[in-house]
Amino acid sequence: MITRSLPRLVVRRRPGNPRQGWLTAGAIVLPVAIGRGGIKANKREGDGGTPRGTFRLKRLWWRGERHIRPPTLLPSRRIRSDDGWCEDPASRHYNQPIKIPPGSGADRLARADHLYDFIIELDHNTRPRIAGRGSAVFIHAARPLFAPTAGCVALDLHALRKLVGRLGPRTRIVVE
Repeated sequence: MITRSLPRLVVRRRPGNPRQGWLTAGAIVLPVAIGRGGIKANKREGDGGTPRGTFRLKRLWWRGERHIRPPTLLPSRRIRSDDGWCEDPASRHYNQPIKIPPGSGADRLARADHLYDFIIELDHNTRPRIAGRGSAVFIHAARPLFAPTAGCVALDLHALRKLVGRLGPRTRIVVE
């Protein structure tokens, strides 16, 4: 049983490689992939940047058909086949979870690969939501060799599973 969560996670870019970094979680330091645009103070939709700032961890999403529900103090939700995320700045649902109809080409959370087996939703651009300031900024599993993300923070899948157990609603992520 989890009784206490980490107060904060810190992400810093890796010297010499603006698309990779280090995540510090207490005494643990883990390699991460960050956005192909590096860390950006002025995040824009589609720029590939990971937003600089301090963010709350809102919710854990997980693939229930692939993994059991991990222990965590975060609110959590199982990813369903019709779950998606709105990245259209013109939509009133921008930067929010949505239901995707069958046959739609929209971004689904239930991906064929394992990148979204566990997603930690961050509160980037949520209060207030501003069209074009970036959407779908998550912590999720990394691609091979920590290839860059579209703006998220990505960890090794096994490290992510362990980290989830140390997180709660008071945990903050600081991207420097």
